[in-house]
Amino acid sequence: MKCDAFCRPWVRRIVLAACAAVVTACAAPPLDKTAGPAGRGPAFYPEAPAAPRIQHLVTLSSERDLGPPRSGLAEFVAGKDVKGYRLAQPYGAALHEGKLFVADTGAPGLAIFDLAGRRVILHSGAGSGRMLRPINVTIDSDGTRYVADAGVNRVLVYDRDDRFLRTLGAEGQFRPTDIAIAGNRLYVVDILNHQIHVLDKRNGDLMFKFGKGGSGKGEFFQPTNIAIGPDGDVYVAETGNFRVQRLSADGLHRRFYGEQGNVPGTFARPKGLAIDRSGRLYVGDAAIQNVQIFEGDGRLLMDFGRPLKDLEGLNLPAGVRLDYDNIAQFARYADPNFSIEYLVLVVSQFGPNKVDVFAFGRMGGVNYDSNPAATRKAAAP
Repeated sequence: MKCDAFCRPWVRRIVLAACAAVVTACAAPPLDKTAGPAGRGPAFYPEAPAAPRIQHLVTLSSERDLGPPRSGLAEFVAGKDVKGYRLAQPYGAALHEGKLFVADTGAPGLAIFDLAGRRVILHSGAGSGRMLRPINVTIDSDGTRYVADAGVNRVLVYDRDDRFLRTLGAEGQFRPTDIAIAGNRLYVVDILNHQIHVLDKRNGDLMFKFGKGGSGKGEFFQPTNIAIGPDGDVYVAETGNFRVQRLSADGLHRRFYGEQGNVPGTFARPKGLAIDRSGRLYVGDAAIQNVQIFEGDGRLLMDFGRPLKDLEGLNLPAGVRLDYDNIAQFARYADPNFSIEYLVLVVSQFGPNKVDVFAFGRMGGVNYDSNPAATRKAAAP
């Protein structure tokens, strides 16, 4: 009886090796970048001996950062080094149902990191829904995606399956850089006219707008990013005024945070904004290249993001986003004794680290109440 091809030893060795490659690729966990090139331990802010509140978990810049693909058979047989997609010049990001969505102005498009599938899809849109310069992405609870595109000067809307739905905004109405959702309201930042446009989420109609160019109360100069607090107040980063302004849901001035400077509590180029459920304010500064955390009353708590041992620092951070719903996707990167309360995404436009994922939490066995100043040591001059 003739031996078929599989019986030949050299063929059998190749097939078995290919199968081993597939099994290894499927079983291997995502790369743990917290270990660093020297295999160092977890990176915390503030540094010891202060009580840690922020841990750096992982950096996501390309498809390779998600770990080996689900199947390595094609690469093994073809012998090709498939690098996969790499972020070019990202700005904003959001997490939703186990996927990381990154607005990449350099692609241009929306890079979708499938954390479980360990792959990246670049969604650029088509026709009226083609992206030209996506700056920020905001995702509603039903998965609807709102993309602020400063190239088409519109807000582009897609459903949870990436199907284009509609554009929001008339010709010449605004140059959008960020969007925030509050009920049926869409707050759209207009960097060109130094205003905030409030649209009806259901039909895109303009409900009202507030702000004008200037540096007084209720005035803006080069507003870039926006966030909604747990009490419904609106926070706007004014890059040109070196501050963050807090307003009511209807646009009435509440207070300012920060002023021009390069010492803790001041700003040089504030952009990314986020508010946690306790009302703490996160502000990313693209010039100082850190993120500062403030209490609602304006008291500075700490900063993080600068270089730390083998961990590279932020490089022109632009977007800051908090997430309470996708902790399980990143829990394996955390110190076993560190309890995560929520995730902090920080997007850098340049440098090797594009999306840094941090965690805010508490270390077991540490009495934080006995030394409330511990978390402010990182902010000391």
